[in-house]
Amino acid sequence: MEANEDLVEHLTEVRKRLIIVVVWFVLALCTGLYVSPAILEYIRSRPAAMDVQWNVFSFTDGLFIYMKCAFVFAVFVTLPILLYHVWAFVRPGLTDSEAKETFAYIPASFFLFLSGIAFSYYVVFPMMVQFMKKMNQTIGAVETYGIDKYFSFMFNVIFPLAIAFEMPVVVLFLTRIGVLTPERLKKTRKYAYLGLAITGSCISPPDFVSHLSVTIPLLILFELSVIVSGQYYRKLSAMPNP
Repeated sequence: MEANEDLVEHLTEVRKRLIIVVVWFVLALCTGLYVSPAILEYIRSRPAAMDVQWNVFSFTDGLFIYMKCAFVFAVFVTLPILLYHVWAFVRPGLTDSEAKETFAYIPASFFLFLSGIAFSYYVVFPMMVQFMKKMNQTIGAVETYGIDKYFSFMFNVIFPLAIAFEMPVVVLFLTRIGVLTPERLKKTRKYAYLGLAITGSCISPPDFVSHLSVTIPLLILFELSVIVSGQYYRKLSAMPNP
């Protein structure tokens, strides 16, 4: 009976927190629709878009771009709120020390996600656009770019890197729950390097400089993940056994 009451209480709390997150997301989406023109104007003024003539091929293209822009804005603004409520839900099961440490995941995750977006948008995406334009010019194609395809291409470049930048936080979390150890990370380093190099080649133009400009930050993130994992593991080992 008591277990059922606890389950109902937990489900009620989950429902309450989900409602808060959804309401926040809807409000952020409405705000995103309002600020979308300014965001689109900023994107239009960047070097990656200044030489590209945006075109629409259906009446709904403009509407869909506004909605996509508002959706991305809403996700970006809602992410810290979502992370906070996930932390607040598990907070009762943590000690004060654990709660303080895990709370630091929220700004760290948001900062890494923001860094991934900034790096991919200001560094990787312009390189991809220039490379693709040159490829189209070499075959004598007439460059007519649809705005919907432009933004789909941009999101496909930006979001994988933004997620990849979460690597240190994910590795630290897996270390905390015992799935990973610094020794395991060091043993798999060569395989991780290979995987990251392949990932970098897939999301960057196939020239040496562009490949390195994407792959090296991914390798640095991996090494940072190893360092963070090692620091936590040493701290955990130094703690007295109960």
